[in-house]
Amino acid sequence: MNPYQPIPAEVVEIIAESPTITTYRFIPEQPIPFLTGQFVELTVPGVGEAPFTPSSDPAVADQMEISIMHVGKLTQHLRDKTEVGDMVGIRGPYGQGYPLDEFAGREILIVGGGVGLAPLRSLIYALLGEIERFKAVKIKFGARTPGDIIYKAEVEDWLNSDELELELTVDSDEDYPDWEGNVGVVTTIMDDPDLEIDSGVAVACGPPIMMKFATQKFLSMGYSPEQIYLSMEKNMSCGIGKCGHCGIGPYYVCKDGPVMTYDMLEKYSEVFE
Repeated sequence: MNPYQPIPAEVVEIIAESPTITTYRFIPEQPIPFLTGQFVELTVPGVGEAPFTPSSDPAVADQMEISIMHVGKLTQHLRDKTEVGDMVGIRGPYGQGYPLDEFAGREILIVGGGVGLAPLRSLIYALLGEIERFKAVKIKFGARTPGDIIYKAEVEDWLNSDELELELTVDSDEDYPDWEGNVGVVTTIMDDPDLEIDSGVAVACGPPIMMKFATQKFLSMGYSPEQIYLSMEKNMSCGIGKCGHCGIGPYYVCKDGPVMTYDMLEKYSEVFE
């Protein structure tokens, strides 16, 4: 099978999640199974392609959702030009996902920021699908403002869920007088006296600066580098380890990641650049 050949997929729904993030639901011409944390390459004919991590349930292979922040040529084309019924291409999946078998029986602390909730949404779906395997799931999520929190209906469900714990924070609540949650960066809500750090795992996904400070916080809390799982999406291009753009030390993020433990990365200063 040609690794560069995308599978045609139809855009069947477009959901505005926030002023800067949109979710696109696709139905591919053939199922695309993936593991939570793996990524795909999304192709817009005549425009280009870019890597994205699916935000949908990995148990569902006959459709896929991808949540996209509009920051570049391809993503802005999707925002401005793409309509329901249009065709795109999806190739993949690629890379390493979250090792759920290694998470079994352990407490999982998940920290996310901004569009980083997109890959984490897929992880949350996977965890909820077999929640009895895990000791506890605790989520700390930060957004710029209350209006920038994505998946608002699901977030409300998770806040009221008996199967996981979710705490939210925002950088600013100016212009949102009804906001009753924490105000501050996500590291301000990471401390939890009930965490079982010695036997647990910590997961982070979000902008590089957020992951840098979340990782420092994990370490100060007592997590070892081997317990910290980072979702790295650094300069990925080809998806199959040929172009070399995503190199970190001896690793290619597209093949050895995007989910990588911090002990693989801590020697390399460019990790969070």
